Amino acid sequence: MPTLPTGQAGGRQAIWHNYPMIITTKELFAAAYRKFSLGAYNINNLEQIVGLFRGNRDSKAPFIIQISKGARSYTDKTLLEALIRQCGTLFPDLLFAVHLDHGDEQNCHDSIDSGFYSSVMIDASMEPFEKNVEITKRVVEHAHAKGIRVEAEIGQLGGVEEHINVDEANAHLTDPAQAKEFVEKTGCDSLAVAVGTSHGAYKFSGSQKIHFNRLQEIAAALPGVPLVMHGSSSVPQDEVAKIEAAGGKLSGAKGVSEGDLEKVYEYGVVKINIDTDGRLIWTRVHREYFRDTPKGIDLRDPGKVFMQEYAKFIAHKNEIFGSANQLEAVRALL
Repeated sequence: MPTLPTGQAGGRQAIWHNYPMIITTKELFAAAYRKFSLGAYNINNLEQIVGLFRGNRDSKAPFIIQISKGARSYTDKTLLEALIRQCGTLFPDLLFAVHLDHGDEQNCHDSIDSGFYSSVMIDASMEPFEKNVEITKRVVEHAHAKGIRVEAEIGQLGGVEEHINVDEANAHLTDPAQAKEFVEKTGCDSLAVAVGTSHGAYKFSGSQKIHFNRLQEIAAALPGVPLVMHGSSSVPQDEVAKIEAAGGKLSGAKGVSEGDLEKVYEYGVVKINIDTDGRLIWTRVHREYFRDTPKGIDLRDPGKVFMQEYAKFIAHKNEIFGSANQLEAVRALL
């Protein structure tokens, strides 16, 4: 495996200099804009990474690997990087970007300097508007100097996931006029918008769902700007039922309708973030294994099942997003 070269400033050059299958989100978004959405999948361990690559191979889809602040600190950030690089070597026909999800400013600067990421997300959405602009602009200037793209967020999603914990009373939808001003002032490359989704497994109650009228207004205010939807796991009810049958307690968990996710590309949504659904599959597989195999002690047994189930899930999601069978079309545009 080649060593990443050292740049003039003492940091590492972008990883795609050595790994041509890793491309920028700029290239992916240009190919996808108003044609399909890309799945952006959070990963934390070997089994998720292998299942993710297999699922995208099987569905012939370009994709985005997301590493969160929590995933970077789970063991050591370089271990995940090494696993991803090796999978890129084992699956050389795939095309993907590597993205930092929900980074704070320090996390973003560290990721930019690492030379590993295609793009970073700076999430200062909890700050007042001008402070959000100030922080985002600093990250954009640093990232763009190294050829790295930046996702930012305006508006605020509710829910709980990793270090994110926003009470629904404090969540608010993205204002289209403010979003336009934000992009103009910061120069960010893509924008995560709040249109009714939320983080975690408990997204909706009753008939609540995506506010398509607000999404349409944002798209009209920002023509050509790639939009991102966070908190977009569907929380499949069959997974919830299986988890509960194996001893879990997830009553009331509810996610985003796949029927809604099928059409968000029409509004310029190029990236759909999926994290919770992967956790549900991991939980279901392991709960069922320990329920059905009381003498089981080999961690590889449920791991094999999970990789297979996660690959099937990824391929299914890519069909929903419209990214399945788009791999060669994207490659032709590079």
